[in-house]
Amino acid sequence: MKSDMVVSSAREVIRVIDTEGARAEWIFPADPGAVRTARVAVRRQLGDWKLDVLGDITVLLVSELVTNSLLYAAGPIGVRLVRPPDIPDALLVEVSDQLPDPPHERSADPDDEGGRGLQLVAFSSRRWGTRPGGSGKTVWFELALPG
Repeated sequence: MKSDMVVSSAREVIRVIDTEGARAEWIFPADPGAVRTARVAVRRQLGDWKLDVLGDITVLLVSELVTNSLLYAAGPIGVRLVRPPDIPDALLVEVSDQLPDPPHERSADPDDEGGRGLQLVAFSSRRWGTRPGGSGKTVWFELALPG
């Protein structure tokens, strides 16, 4: 699927930027259904790339970051998977939103319902970080490819 295709489901419209080659990119509306839809899109793309072994952890971390975007930002949420040619043993995952403020890791108390998402990203990925974007920010993480 290439560039600017729009896919509709019952409640949300997804703009598919690219899903060919070594990159897949989607834009999801700021709607609670975006979390589930992003998980499905990411898992499907990893299957297409024969990277099913990374499916559970990638989907978990994307869910956390998309949920954070829904809670703290307004506007569309971008999700991008990249198999960088200069880092052949890595999968780069990016989640972008319209809020320019970087996320902050916090220490959740044992009974807290939230506050562990960035800790999950930090502990589960090889590297992670944030960078400013044109009208917001991107939170990214890198996972090691098997093999």
